[in-house]
Amino acid sequence: MNASIDNVLRYPEVRQKVSVEEWEQRVNLAAAFRLCAKYKMTDLIYAHLSAKIPGKPRQYLINAYGLLFDEVTASNLVTVDFDDKIVHDPTGLGVNPSGYVVHGGLHKARADVQCVMHVHTMAGGAVSAQSHGLLNLTQHAMRFHNRVAYNDFGGTATNNEEAVRLARDLGRHKVMILRNHGLLTCGDQVREAFELMHYLESACQMQIGALPGGKVFICDDETAEKVASHFDKPNRVGPTKDWPALLRMLDRIDPSFRD
Repeated sequence: MNASIDNVLRYPEVRQKVSVEEWEQRVNLAAAFRLCAKYKMTDLIYAHLSAKIPGKPRQYLINAYGLLFDEVTASNLVTVDFDDKIVHDPTGLGVNPSGYVVHGGLHKARADVQCVMHVHTMAGGAVSAQSHGLLNLTQHAMRFHNRVAYNDFGGTATNNEEAVRLARDLGRHKVMILRNHGLLTCGDQVREAFELMHYLESACQMQIGALPGGKVFICDDETAEKVASHFDKPNRVGPTKDWPALLRMLDRIDPSFRD
């Protein structure tokens, strides 16, 4: 990484000014950006992920407006408060205005949500344009059976009315398909929000791949509910194993997300 890039991406003084818990949250959120980049869940500089700051329930971290997902690091994340004011922005790039609407609105509405991810992907966008929404075609899709909210497109997310509508339509769900727009997930950890997004996008890719091939078999609701209920179990072992494995992969590829 050359010196000019280093000046934009790394701010070592930030780590000295935040709590251990906040730094861990920053590292995890930066990792989620890198993972989205690896799995091609990006849209140049225009999508956004956010996470509340531990110990500061009215503040959250979000990406600077102008960085690609693979440029996000733990130290260059921007701190924003619930009044849509930037508390700290080491980059000076500011925040995408729609970030205040999508993320600020949902963080305010859902005290249980620690992380919100909103992306514009090819398959997610395609399914968002299909009137039937996500179909029970695969196990990946069935884990979301009766657990997906839908939000009708009302134009770009740039006003407070849209923030209210997003929160209303999401309700108590953790997954939402924004019709004619994209995908949104949230979780009580960064790990959970990323896992949901990864499998939601995978389910969309499978659906887009299957439908042009002719008649498809849509699984019955009873079976789909069994699948979804399995993934709802609080004692599943997988969630304790997948995130450390993903972080190890990122460390092998490029550990700079930790900076």
